[in-house]
Amino acid sequence: MKILDGIGEISILSPYMSIDPANIDETEEQNLWIKYGKTQDPKIRETLIKKYAPLVKYVAGKVAVGMPQNVEFDDLVSYGTFGLLDAIEKFDPSKEVKFKTYAMTRIRGAIFDELRTIDWIPRSVRQKAKQIEKVIIELENKMGRTVDDEEIAAELDISLEEFHSMVSKISGTSLVSLNDVWHNSDDSDDLSFIETVEASANTNPDVMVEREEIKGLIIDAIKKLPDREKKVVVLYYYEDLTLKEIGEVLEVTESRVSQLHTKAIMRLRGRLAQMKAIL
Repeated sequence: MKILDGIGEISILSPYMSIDPANIDETEEQNLWIKYGKTQDPKIRETLIKKYAPLVKYVAGKVAVGMPQNVEFDDLVSYGTFGLLDAIEKFDPSKEVKFKTYAMTRIRGAIFDELRTIDWIPRSVRQKAKQIEKVIIELENKMGRTVDDEEIAAELDISLEEFHSMVSKISGTSLVSLNDVWHNSDDSDDLSFIETVEASANTNPDVMVEREEIKGLIIDAIKKLPDREKKVVVLYYYEDLTLKEIGEVLEVTESRVSQLHTKAIMRLRGRLAQMKAIL
């Protein structure tokens, strides 16, 4: 399924094709969105697809890091393209958010939704991830502080090397976890962890308050991460760096960054699960 191949076959007869999608300025793009919202003109839609098609490959490339070999990059691109198309249909230019930010959330979501349906993560790996999350949250609740790798390994009754190997094997699951639904509401779409960071506030006052509360909880949880894990989360999700680029910043290997990322997300998942239960 090569959806992007089809996107590349955009008719040159469209009057909007006289505008180079890569060079559309903010005013021109805003006008296109307003007109598309009113007319649903397929020619404008084609222009927007062409402009943002590279974003699908970019997001797919980030998701592909740490995925097992049986997950093909081209498949991720195909899944993500559905997210781009969905984003174009649902984007509201009147809200104070850039389309790129909104689209990345939708593209990620589409990729992870499809990965869930094919159940690409072995059950044994899922069980190990849940086991580590459970141990981390229990230890940190007991000790009242962030626990280190040695303490986690000791609680699991394995060596430090075995623990690091286990973390490497489950690295892919941590990416999916960030898109797990935090809350369902009749007044808004499903709210994911990453969406609370990226999405604009909903116009419904109650939802605005709820989003801000959740965002505050997530930020607080991130602040409590060990220093290096916190840096990885900030650089990856806020600064949009790749794991390789983060490795260069922190002067560690890419595999080490992947481990730090995985441990950070397992800590966050455990803490956020507790918060969700309380709420």
